[in-house]
Amino acid sequence: MRLVRYRHDGKPWLGSLVRDYIVPLNAIANYFPTMLSLIEGGPVALEMAHELTAKGADAVAYDTASLLCPVERPGKFLAIGMNYQKHIAEAEKLGVPPPVNQAWFNKQSSCVAAPYAAIDPGPSVALDYEVELAVVIGRPGRSIAKEQAANHVFGYTVTNDVSARDWQAHSPTVTVSKSFDTFGPLGPCIVTRDEIPDPHNLRLKSVVNGEVRQDGNTGDMLYSIWDQIAYLSAGMTLETGDVLATGTPSGVGIGQNPPVFLKSGDRVRCEIEKIGFIENVIK
Repeated sequence: MRLVRYRHDGKPWLGSLVRDYIVPLNAIANYFPTMLSLIEGGPVALEMAHELTAKGADAVAYDTASLLCPVERPGKFLAIGMNYQKHIAEAEKLGVPPPVNQAWFNKQSSCVAAPYAAIDPGPSVALDYEVELAVVIGRPGRSIAKEQAANHVFGYTVTNDVSARDWQAHSPTVTVSKSFDTFGPLGPCIVTRDEIPDPHNLRLKSVVNGEVRQDGNTGDMLYSIWDQIAYLSAGMTLETGDVLATGTPSGVGIGQNPPVFLKSGDRVRCEIEKIGFIENVIK
């Protein structure tokens, strides 16, 4: 399934995206009023959503819907740095040594934004883009074995790990520079795990004003999604609705020669095969 949140009559609704229209899931809203509750509902909730989707009642055109962030406020929004082989090589040219292990950081949950919302650079004058495959956790767990990691994934979505490179230089940690309001657009939908049996063979691209900047494949990851889940859960509980951004391929703005940063009016499109795209204009 392809699950969305959208605004209707001034209220957030859940829906199922089918080709170019959205089937409302409001008939099960008494049981599952939010995306988090739907995810927590497990197979029972998904079966009810499937039945409504098959009926297709009261469908609305996708291009007329006002989409919201599919995960309203994740409990944890974690992201891994330098996890694509070519991005590591790109960073090394800038004098950034490769990490000796998985290098995770926290994006504050207040940074999430709708898939087509404007991005506010705030005080940054060196704004950059990073297309990433994001994992939405379904079943919670701690000390999850790599071989069992897939069972804890609910689905996948697209994110842009927007980064203030000038603020990134202020500190050895990147949490602030990657957590400005609107620096975590997600969407357009959550594609459930069953529809993407191999998340390690997906093409992902970022396009700025019609120009392709990043064009990679999730198969270039240094640490697989299963490695990531096992590593994180070794010491912390991954909870339902947590979001994991799994790394970005080469081609980021700071890696250009000379560096090319985003400016007001630029349109950034991040897309991933089998999921869709998000597109955001810089304020």
